[in-house]
Amino acid sequence: MVDVQAIANKIVENVERVMVGKKQSVQLTVLGLLCQGHMLIEDVPGVGKTMLAKALSKSVGCQFQRIQFTPDMLPSDVTGVSVFNQKTLEFEFRPGPIHAQIVLVDEINRATPKTQSAMLEAMEERQVTVDGHTYRLGPPFMVLATQNPIEYEGTFPLPEAQLDRFMLRIRLGYPERHEEIEILDRQQYIHPINTLEQKVTVEELQTAQEAIKKIYIDQKVKEYMVDLVRQTREHPDVYLGSSSRGALALYRLGQARAALFGRDYVLPDDVKALAGAALGHRIIVGPAARIKDVQPEEIVQEILNRLPVPGAQVRG
Repeated sequence: MVDVQAIANKIVENVERVMVGKKQSVQLTVLGLLCQGHMLIEDVPGVGKTMLAKALSKSVGCQFQRIQFTPDMLPSDVTGVSVFNQKTLEFEFRPGPIHAQIVLVDEINRATPKTQSAMLEAMEERQVTVDGHTYRLGPPFMVLATQNPIEYEGTFPLPEAQLDRFMLRIRLGYPERHEEIEILDRQQYIHPINTLEQKVTVEELQTAQEAIKKIYIDQKVKEYMVDLVRQTREHPDVYLGSSSRGALALYRLGQARAALFGRDYVLPDDVKALAGAALGHRIIVGPAARIKDVQPEEIVQEILNRLPVPGAQVRG
């Protein structure tokens, strides 16, 4: 069997050379990569969102592209455009920055809805269609999008359909005092990102991505996942609950987390650890609860606290 734990830990340890004190966030990002999912990183400027994406791509040796979203961007600036070649008298396709293996979309909520929609096909089907021609995106295709939760002037909120395509939403947060001092020491002469080496090949990563699909999930744990997702739709403070993609995300992420910790089976604790990041961005809080500043993660935690946890069951 493929040692998924060893592969994942190599990536985590390498990325942690750049990301100080963010082990949980790094682990979640690697889990998203193992599950072939996309990440939404929502946090204030300067906490390492871009460095996280760069370190991840360097660790796996993937082609990396960064797209800075602005209000004047067009969909063709993302997907690419066909240009007429006067020598050959034919149209030639010039691929946009989305044609990479790991793509950082910086400040995704600054682009207009029309440009944001250019990401939908790429994120769901891992392909783009331009002028009637479909172009496949190279594996392991992953989008890491960032947005600033504080500055709303000149932004366009992400539509529910796009939010739902992100497997996880994470927040990095400010470092602790001693961690911030360590960051200063590490960057005294050169930024650690410049010395980061590849630790895993794309082929090894793809093998690990297939291996986690074989991790066992008991029927009771599956029911626990589904009940959790269904409860988000029935909660009185929720206007719109999680879709079935939320249950699928928990299913696959649970398998990846089990493999990360060296298990060949998923525990309810895996579901609990992942629920906030996997479901929070899929929940729209109702108007009355929004006035009270009720956060989606608080609703998920409340459901977890009262939802019965499945007991142990002998595997036959």
